[in-house]
Amino acid sequence: MEKEAKGKEEVFEVIEKHGVKFIGLWFTDILGRLKSVTISIRELEAAFDEGMGFDGSSIKGFARIDESDMLAKPDPATFQIVPWRPSEDVVARMFCDILQPDGSPYEGDPRYILKRNLERLKDDGYTFYVGPELEYFYFRDDKNPKVLDEGGYFDLTTLDAGSELRRDTTLMLEAMGIKVEYSHHEVAPSQHEIDLRYKDALTMADNVMTYRIVVKEIAQQHGCYATFMPKPIFGVDGSGMHVHQSLFKGDRNAFFSSDDEYHLSDVGKRYIAGLLRHAPEITSVTNQWINSYKRLVPGYEAPAYITWALRNRSTLVRIPMYKPGKEKATRIEYRSPDPACNPYLAFSVMLATGMAGVKNKYELPPPTEKDVFLMSEEERAKDGIKSLPGSLIEAIALTEKSELMREALGEHVFRNFITSKKVEWDRYHVNVTEWELKEYLSVL
Repeated sequence: MEKEAKGKEEVFEVIEKHGVKFIGLWFTDILGRLKSVTISIRELEAAFDEGMGFDGSSIKGFARIDESDMLAKPDPATFQIVPWRPSEDVVARMFCDILQPDGSPYEGDPRYILKRNLERLKDDGYTFYVGPELEYFYFRDDKNPKVLDEGGYFDLTTLDAGSELRRDTTLMLEAMGIKVEYSHHEVAPSQHEIDLRYKDALTMADNVMTYRIVVKEIAQQHGCYATFMPKPIFGVDGSGMHVHQSLFKGDRNAFFSSDDEYHLSDVGKRYIAGLLRHAPEITSVTNQWINSYKRLVPGYEAPAYITWALRNRSTLVRIPMYKPGKEKATRIEYRSPDPACNPYLAFSVMLATGMAGVKNKYELPPPTEKDVFLMSEEERAKDGIKSLPGSLIEAIALTEKSELMREALGEHVFRNFITSKKVEWDRYHVNVTEWELKEYLSVL
């Protein structure tokens, strides 16, 4: 596509020019799983005007069966041709907003939750930009975590079996209007990363959903499997989604100050302080799976302790120093999220906690430039360093007590997300694992 479509008229122009036959209407459930319904071109006008009806009770975390009628209304600004389809069978996609039958926004729609948080931010004159670094693994199939290579960080040629896959993925993302900064082999065997150029938070959340399906589609075309599971292999680094964040007022970076030793303004410092203070409350959203907590352990570069620093990668919040003193490059990096989260909800809660710090003028504690993983428990206690939740059920308990999270997510998503995660924990908690059988069966 030569240009982004901004309205219905431009969408129809592109459809006619490229011979598009079908439109995929995309949206996510409460857990961030992509859903889609495909319509023919003749139904598109009605979809734009009224939305397409569907059964919300069949979507995770949406409506009860007695209030299940929902409408999916496409957002023309998200129109893109799907490049992996055959050229003779042109298909496009648009992300949708979910509406009630009366046309009002549906409170259980994660995209609406992010839009609502961004509207509040707009009232303060800010725009929220994010740039996530999504890591993932390539395996031979989806049954066992058999790696394709034994490469490490930035390895090249024979040690990097995913270079061709990353290149094809990057080309496909660019074809869909998603800008890529760079890609490389990550630390663990068969682990990879493709970094997206920063965008406003709503566009980026849509881009993350597209990124995940494109990565999987290209892997399938190459006869292998891509997974965003946070910790699929014991003993090596798990996959994170470090989220670079900044607030702008117009074209000025609200996090930047040329006079400060860290090049951080009061807004930037208070935003970091908000993230640090409320980090335990939002962890169930940024790390929403039981497996997420197998990654958040000391020793594998994933943060387990609530600290901040400039370069220190053992901290929860880091201030990248690639271009010190450059205003537009000044940002904060929140390192605990993983790539299997719901990006609409994760961006919402990070923004809410950061802005709580700004509005309430939280004081930022001193940075921790020591390796937190090498500190003793006594040293961490002396420095007042606390830990992130150690399990999903611990994280959910903290979220459930948080009025800030209730406000950021809205009552419907707040309640249904917690209920869903408790059910997940109960299913896991009663399961007898292979570890238990190996550890206990022959000796007890």
